[in-house]
Amino acid sequence: MAKKLDKVEVVTVGVGWTGGIIAAELAKEGVKVVGLERGKKRSTEDFQMVHDEYRYAIRYDLMQDLSKETLTFRNNRDERALPMRQLGSFLLGEGLGGAGVHWNGQTWRFLPYDLQIKSMTDEKYGNKLGDDYTLQDWGITYEELEPYFYQFEQTAGIGGEDNPMGAPRSNPYPNPPMVDTPITKKFKEAAKNLDLHPFQMPSANMTENYENPDGQKMYKCQYCGFCERFGCEYGAKASPNVTVIPTAQATGNFELRTNSNVTEILHDGNRATGVRYVDVQTGEEFEQPADIVVLTSYVMNNTRLLLQSELGQPYDPETGNGVIGKNYCYQILPGATGFFEEEKFNTYMGAGALGATVDDYNGDNFDHSDVDFIHGASVSITQTGKRPINNNTVPSGTPNWGQEFKSQSIKYYHRTLSVGGQGASIPHRDNYLSLDPDYKDAYGNPLLRLTYDYTEQDRKLHEYISEKCAEILKEMGADNVEPRSISDHYNIVPYQTTHNTGGVIMGDDPETSAVNNYLQMWDADNVFVVGASAFAHNGGYNPTGTVGALAYRAAEGILKFRDEDGQLVQAKKSSQLA
Repeated sequence: MAKKLDKVEVVTVGVGWTGGIIAAELAKEGVKVVGLERGKKRSTEDFQMVHDEYRYAIRYDLMQDLSKETLTFRNNRDERALPMRQLGSFLLGEGLGGAGVHWNGQTWRFLPYDLQIKSMTDEKYGNKLGDDYTLQDWGITYEELEPYFYQFEQTAGIGGEDNPMGAPRSNPYPNPPMVDTPITKKFKEAAKNLDLHPFQMPSANMTENYENPDGQKMYKCQYCGFCERFGCEYGAKASPNVTVIPTAQATGNFELRTNSNVTEILHDGNRATGVRYVDVQTGEEFEQPADIVVLTSYVMNNTRLLLQSELGQPYDPETGNGVIGKNYCYQILPGATGFFEEEKFNTYMGAGALGATVDDYNGDNFDHSDVDFIHGASVSITQTGKRPINNNTVPSGTPNWGQEFKSQSIKYYHRTLSVGGQGASIPHRDNYLSLDPDYKDAYGNPLLRLTYDYTEQDRKLHEYISEKCAEILKEMGADNVEPRSISDHYNIVPYQTTHNTGGVIMGDDPETSAVNNYLQMWDADNVFVVGASAFAHNGGYNPTGTVGALAYRAAEGILKFRDEDGQLVQAKKSSQLA
């Protein structure tokens, strides 16, 4: 039987970027917060002398243990979903700081078009994609969200420069951009020759020593090339562990409990009363009563906990009714690879967000009247540091093993550059999250089931952007350029991105969204669900900057809820939106 603990005011489920932001902002205002993190505690001290590619980039030391909990996957409803036994397409973080420990640091603001994508697209192009694409506005405008973007950028010490095609800014970046390298200069020169508008990528890798508004210090990046899948031992990459978590702890109002796996949201049908969790080390079960429950775990777990707890109406792809699990989106990765016969580049050097970008093909920055898709992609070249085990780019037709493979790998290790796009993912009625009827986790609870495949929108976008990437590489002087192709079906095995979104989406209407623009649930007003699970679609950028902005707005909403109670936003019905 679960041990019932003393009631607390706020409990968060997960302590990464979103859990840390919520804890810091509430604790600074005197609110008592308990943060439940199912992984172990960790800090910069845990990452000393660990530039170990095999341990972290191949064996995924910082990631979720799939022998205890995983998800099942299928391409469509006619297939039986099977468990993901090894991490592949995306990497689920675990431990204090979550995926914010092992991210690269690219930090973007979604475009104004993203937040009003349905109304802006319909006004300009009509219903271009058809009714099977469940496109909708987010219930908030860029102007409303802009101050929260800057708040996150200040906390994380983001460095960058003006993006002539990006979202408008009221303030400059807190830090200058990362260094320009021969690779980024070559990309920018080619882009300008093609009448594009290149700029240096915004970065959470510190470009100089920095102290954020909460007094947390970070240090200038050393460009070691060990960012993605690694923790930063130097405190030069903004992560929750060196920013918001210590800020929360310094108040004395935040209690962190690691190794605490939440299995259920307790509720009476209208309001949450707390959560049930298991100590993963002892197996002991606890009930933690709380006035306010905040889900701050990853996309997958936010959705799964609501479905498992029977809180909110599950999405039904047959009828289109329900909202929990709806609008799962991923990211499309068009691009091209260029092989240079004479020129060599120091590609082993770099940082997680060292790169240059053009936004000319992102959002609605170009006319879509004569193409069969909407939105687009940010197109970038990055210099993140080519590590030797996981980088063997060779021309097409090269054998996958043997002497020729080895010689070609050595030859092109410093003679290969890639230009790639982060392509928007538009929701489709057949791409969604649900509970698996057959498979369970180590605690006997149903696994989350992912049903997802590429759409015609994805294929058209991929083809168009890949051609644009190839044009840039040709202008850069590559001797051989190979555009990427998209497979017949989405495959969960090879790594792609950890930019999963949707499942608990935001909006104006409770019939089509799960949370309002403070990320407060329509069906339980003392529950807030914070993270990329709120995205109604996925844009052409990394999601973290937008996740951070929404987290700061949610924190403001929770403080308002303590004073006002009830729904913070007046719901609009579907009939009003038509």
